[in-house]
Amino acid sequence: MKRKEKSSGGGANWMDTYGDMVTLLLCFFVLLYSISSVDENKWMALVKSFNPEASPTATEDSGDKGPALDANEGMSVEDVEENIAEQQKVDASIEQLYQALVNYSEQNELASSIETTRGDGYVFISFDDAVFFAGERYDLLPEGQKILSDICAMFDAIEQDIDEIRIMGHTAQARSDGPNTVRNDRFLSSNRATIATVWIQEHCKVGGDRILSEGYGQHRPIADNSTAEGKGRNRRVEIIITGRNVLDGMGTGVEQYHTMRQGGAQTADASA
Repeated sequence: MKRKEKSSGGGANWMDTYGDMVTLLLCFFVLLYSISSVDENKWMALVKSFNPEASPTATEDSGDKGPALDANEGMSVEDVEENIAEQQKVDASIEQLYQALVNYSEQNELASSIETTRGDGYVFISFDDAVFFAGERYDLLPEGQKILSDICAMFDAIEQDIDEIRIMGHTAQARSDGPNTVRNDRFLSSNRATIATVWIQEHCKVGGDRILSEGYGQHRPIADNSTAEGKGRNRRVEIIITGRNVLDGMGTGVEQYHTMRQGGAQTADASA
């Protein structure tokens, strides 16, 4: 009787092939997912780098990709590039405004009372109370009028690139043993913001629909109220200048207002 030959042990080699195939499939689906989530601007730029004559457009159904992609939906490469160039121009204008304000504050006798910072797409200016107003008053001082007049000239230089100018009035807590009277506190901060707003609107090319005023009272201090210096910093007027955002698809501040008033999402479809 013949003995059966022993198996060579190669019967399970199919598992290696199967494992390789599963791994390749996994990589393939990961690649598909990564392509489906690609930034359309970068994809269009990549396509055009291989074929300068190509004019790919975004897909009709972009899904939930957020406002940044929705803003460019259905646009050609040329249109997207035009938007990018426009945004670069706006950003350069905001940088120009920031540098002009920094130079101005350094040359002004009240430089220590003016603070200028820059964030992503905006410039933030803070003025101590001595710059604009006397204690407990909201009459704009001559020095404050001169400063606002100079600043308005800077706004006019980049007027087309400004989205909004927001003026905020603040007070300081007068007594350490209790808060200010609500009525006086709110009216004083709001009136200070309003007076500065009126001056800017009367001496600036930026439209009144893009100039806002807000009064915060004593509720957003930035310094210790126990010292005269700290109270002077808290009794302040601040101005935020935001540049237009061409790429986010949200529209201007005015467009966003009308969209929100109608209960809609904040998108580029807002109707002014």
